[in-house]
Amino acid sequence: MDYSPIDKLINDISKLPGLGRRSAQRIALFLLKNKDRSLTPLIETLKDSYSKIIECEECGNIDMQNPCEICLSDKRDKFTICVVEDVSDLWTFERMSFYQGVYHVLGGSLSAIQGITTSELKLEKLFDKIDKYKVKEIILALSTTMEGQTTSLVIADKLEKFKQLNVTRLAQGIPMGGEVHYLDENTLTTAFKSRKKIT
Repeated sequence: MDYSPIDKLINDISKLPGLGRRSAQRIALFLLKNKDRSLTPLIETLKDSYSKIIECEECGNIDMQNPCEICLSDKRDKFTICVVEDVSDLWTFERMSFYQGVYHVLGGSLSAIQGITTSELKLEKLFDKIDKYKVKEIILALSTTMEGQTTSLVIADKLEKFKQLNVTRLAQGIPMGGEVHYLDENTLTTAFKSRKKIT
């Protein structure tokens, strides 16, 4: 079945997170009614983003350089790695600017339904960084969803082989089911500063 260009545009927009069919339809109509002022600049921005923004091979962040600005910085504490599910979580911590270590972006959490296993979470790369930088602390800053908690426990178990390592997680002031990038600044700051060692 062939879709019209309008239907294809609506379908593609509706695939974006948080957008349903009706929202996608409103966005598509707005863009099409304002081609010169909105659609054309958006097309150029998307092309520019596609060609210039890349994934950091060190941590999984996105930037215009590889390694990213955070990994290259001499001011960051390479002995502490904060493990997060997604780049949006990393950006949340950076926006609050109290954390001065480096990151490891998992790219999701373990999920049997979505077929996400430990191999998709780039754990070997994390282990390599622990050896390379003689890391002293791993902070598991994952969501308090069932998937996030399961992922934290699996990672903590795999990290037991590193005897010098202190493995901590965010304090449980975070509501159950809470995702890191949706939390308010005060809750997340308190949870981060009150992090506890995983036994």
